[in-house]
Amino acid sequence: MSDEAARAGAGPAEAVRYEVSGAVATLTMDQPHNRNALTPALLGGLADGLEAAVADEAVGVVVLTHTGPAFCAGADLSGGSPAGLAGGGKRRGGRRDGLADLLAAIQDSTKPVVARIAGHCVAGGIGLAAACDISVAGDGARFAFTEVRIGVAPAIISVVCLPKLRRADALDLFLSGERISAGRAAEVGLITRAVPADGLDAEIAAVVGRLLAGGPSALAAAKRLVYTIPGMAREAAFTRTTEVSQALFASAEAAEGMAAFREKRLPSWAPPAGP
Repeated sequence: MSDEAARAGAGPAEAVRYEVSGAVATLTMDQPHNRNALTPALLGGLADGLEAAVADEAVGVVVLTHTGPAFCAGADLSGGSPAGLAGGGKRRGGRRDGLADLLAAIQDSTKPVVARIAGHCVAGGIGLAAACDISVAGDGARFAFTEVRIGVAPAIISVVCLPKLRRADALDLFLSGERISAGRAAEVGLITRAVPADGLDAEIAAVVGRLLAGGPSALAAAKRLVYTIPGMAREAAFTRTTEVSQALFASAEAAEGMAAFREKRLPSWAPPAGP
């Protein structure tokens, strides 16, 4: 068995497929029968896969994708109220597997998480897309905060969506439940960009390639800055960022990166250049 095969298979097979190819771990939501709704199995499978990817030193980037015509349809309403998911889910080996826990884990991941969205993204599904560091959608995808239309609100996902939205856009989208295009979702900041559907895989490959060119510790540090510095007071932010900068410049990774720059070669962590 190959190393890559041995590193595949984390997460409940009926909900999420976990595969590693080179330095990329792919988490595929695989419940097309219910439009990849947020069932306990899907949430747990994503949490397991993300945990496995972060623990695998050979993995540099995580890609979150899906099968079927929907990226994620939000809460699973087929079995009645999904209040258990909103409450944080069940504890699994000391870890909680609710939606809030998963969104936090995506943002806290030391490795970049990229969403590949080739289908509709609704309610809690938008939370997944917004929590990812980079989200790219095919131009046929549609997005909507449909919660108010069933008598609830986009409460948990507001934590990851509101920092990306102007208040006017948030009020419009949260209150109306309007379905918008991928282009509009990118325009308001919910996702990174929209591309022609037939160019989605090429764009994801390009995004992953750019990310893998960065030093692993540098990527983790850069990601932490984005999520933590805006909420800090200015003096505390300058103190913290000075410490981060000094530590990074003193690291072996930076020494290798600067040596590679001087010697006009790729650093040790970068994938080989294509033909």
